[in-house]
Amino acid sequence: MVVIGGGILGLATARELVGRGNTVTVLEKEDRWAVHQTGHNSNVVHAGLYYKPGSFKALMSVAGNRSIAEYARANGVPFDACGKLVVATTADELPGLAELARRAEANGVPAKLIDPAEAREYEPEVACVSALRVESTGIIDFPAVCAALVRLLTEAGADLRLSTPALGIRPGRNGGVEIATGTEVLRADALVNCAGLHADRVARLAGLDPEVRIVPFRGEYFTLRPEAAHLVRGLIYPVPDPTLPFLGVHLTRMLDGSVHAGPNAVLALRREGYRWRDVSVADLAEVARFPGIWKLARRYPRTAVTEVARSLSRQRFATSLARLVPAVGKEDLVRAGAGVRAQALLRDGTLVQDFVIEAAPHQVHVLNAPSPGATCALEIAKHVADQV
Repeated sequence: MVVIGGGILGLATARELVGRGNTVTVLEKEDRWAVHQTGHNSNVVHAGLYYKPGSFKALMSVAGNRSIAEYARANGVPFDACGKLVVATTADELPGLAELARRAEANGVPAKLIDPAEAREYEPEVACVSALRVESTGIIDFPAVCAALVRLLTEAGADLRLSTPALGIRPGRNGGVEIATGTEVLRADALVNCAGLHADRVARLAGLDPEVRIVPFRGEYFTLRPEAAHLVRGLIYPVPDPTLPFLGVHLTRMLDGSVHAGPNAVLALRREGYRWRDVSVADLAEVARFPGIWKLARRYPRTAVTEVARSLSRQRFATSLARLVPAVGKEDLVRAGAGVRAQALLRDGTLVQDFVIEAAPHQVHVLNAPSPGATCALEIAKHVADQV
């Protein structure tokens, strides 16, 4: 088997395939593992309350919440089952909070609605009219999970290749599939595409015409200065817009005690565009040629303007956070890194909410696995191995 992609999903899939008795080669175009989405992750282990009951995300999040925690504990990876608050800051948000509570119950997620006084027992500085306490949300070190997976795969004899992109894919002459890397042609019984930000391109390279197109959204983060870190004890989230697959700007206490704030969601100007100055004319042209991006822009013009404005203004970012914790001010924010989310988009402008996994002869392609993809990595790997 050949797995393309050395993030948490590719490595987890390789582990699952090795565990089923297969010989596995992993191809990663970068010179390190977990460079992109996994390495720029908020490191939250999600519980599964946001997702439509019965969906891939709902089923895999609940199972993944348990399996990733068990894997971390068994392999010495830092993990803290700290729980979180989702807070309604106005009466208008109460129906959305009630819907989250309903979904949590339907999905088997331990959660309860609490009043403002109870919320302040968890987070003394929080402002809300009601809150949902979610006990099974946690914080982990996803790059450390990948390091543990690499150690296991190395011990199992897997062929792990860094700095090795897949440049060409074709059916094998005698069945199976052939993958050109630039230095050789690998022959395998099956190919698994876990290429994340480039998953749709790899699928097209392999001869598929996927319905979805990957659109990169950059999520920018701030860190609270150390003197303000005491304002947040755990995780504080807003009630999200149910029509979008983004959870909104939130506050997260990390394993080292620092507090991260973010992310927002703006269109990245290249597939791996972590800064405004990271621009690819070819990537932008590819996005512009896809009709779904224009339909998306027409559908959410106000959201787009708000996110860009927040990206360019520290004050606007602080104002969003102050809705959750009023004591947070502009002066408390120190700019941190950013991540880029591989978000699948349909031609009609619909942002794909669920995971998308497509199979073809001798191939399985993971075409949409953004958050909570890292939480669900071990569970997605099982499903992908079943498909193989």
